[in-house]
Amino acid sequence: MTFNITVEREARVKNDKTYFTYFISANIRGKDVRISVMPPDTGGYRVLDIVFGNQNEATLVVTPFEIKDESTGKVVRGNTYSVQSVDEDGEIYECPIKPSRPSDKTLLNMIIK
Repeated sequence: MTFNITVEREARVKNDKTYFTYFISANIRGKDVRISVMPPDTGGYRVLDIVFGNQNEATLVVTPFEIKDESTGKVVRGNTYSVQSVDEDGEIYECPIKPSRPSDKTLLNMIIK
């Protein structure tokens, strides 16, 4: 499921090395918020560099999931997230991401509902 939500990246320099932070800017009930996202592991930052290429924006992709515990019958529902871009040849590049903190997860849930 693709929303019109953009994931942005911003360069930061520390000890003469450039690092990127990844975030979603949104306005919720009149308040501007910045939702921090990150790859699921540290190796994912290299993948994000490939997905973003020379751009500082990519598209958020939301994939709903549902897992049923057979022993209890309880159903757990949620979403997984990834960031996606398409190059000039139509090649799709995608990397899983997750909210950086529980508060970022809460804010992300507010903007995708």
